[in-house]
Amino acid sequence: MERKSTQPTFLDNLTADLGGRRTAKFFEKCNELIPWSKLAEPLKDMYRNNTNKGGASNYPVVMMVKCMMLQKWFNLSDPMLEEMLDDRISFRKFIGLTLEDKSPDETTFVEFRKRLRKHGHVLTLFDKTIEILKSKGVILEEGTCVDATIIEAPKGRTAKDGISSTKQRGSSYTKKHGRIYHGYKAHIATDTNGMIKDYRFDTARTHDSVHIDDLIENETGGVFADSAYMDKERKARLEKKGIFCGIVYRRVRGQKELTPEQKRHNRLVAGIRAVVEHPFAWMKNTGYRRVRYRGLSRNGLDFGLHTIAYNFKKSFSLLKAMT
Repeated sequence: MERKSTQPTFLDNLTADLGGRRTAKFFEKCNELIPWSKLAEPLKDMYRNNTNKGGASNYPVVMMVKCMMLQKWFNLSDPMLEEMLDDRISFRKFIGLTLEDKSPDETTFVEFRKRLRKHGHVLTLFDKTIEILKSKGVILEEGTCVDATIIEAPKGRTAKDGISSTKQRGSSYTKKHGRIYHGYKAHIATDTNGMIKDYRFDTARTHDSVHIDDLIENETGGVFADSAYMDKERKARLEKKGIFCGIVYRRVRGQKELTPEQKRHNRLVAGIRAVVEHPFAWMKNTGYRRVRYRGLSRNGLDFGLHTIAYNFKKSFSLLKAMT
């Protein structure tokens, strides 16, 4: 049984603008454009509390989903989010708390993510987000851009060989541009506006091209990617299906330089392909440069929540441009 917040008090209305006008305006836009109840509806099966047996009732699922988005938009740890909910009127109002309500604590956030992992519902949440955004016309059906990036694990003690290690189940080492990385790799597929349509999260040593065929499975228009994804067989399969192959050419063994036609092709697709880098840039600018948790499963869930937060944030600017 879900806990319902009380009606706003006189003091709530009196302090409605506290917590930052820009933040409050952003939250108003979020509540206006995102159907939170519809988004959270598939997650309700995670809770089967029977309050007749004692114990406190759960916080509403909608409230917890909003808390997860707050963490990603403002780069907040669990303790920081708990503190902000206790301190910021705008945060409390956004998730549906009055001044008298007890805010969820950090253990509540941990438990919610644990339930998301147990039920596999981060993918459910992502799919529902895509459904909502498609209905608003901000995700383009044709045209897929693919890319991958390394997300490092926190640095541990440095060994004699110069490699920094930390206990991370599912992480691995990889070398890129002469530098050794330790952590994971995020793979995404976006439309040509930079909206994330699908993603995979894997260990760092996984080659960029491993997940591309899954990510472009339903594409019918065109595929755009850098030269790491170029493969003769893949190119032939795409062209056989009538799908434009916008994968960047690279020199093959024995080829001194690209042909004029290949150079023209690369210039043509460069601007289109560049949008796939926007989500990673946004995540890193908001503080997501290293994984926060241990293990592939936990960090995969965390990345999934980042993709949802990014899509909502990006959709606001797209919808504004459409009006």
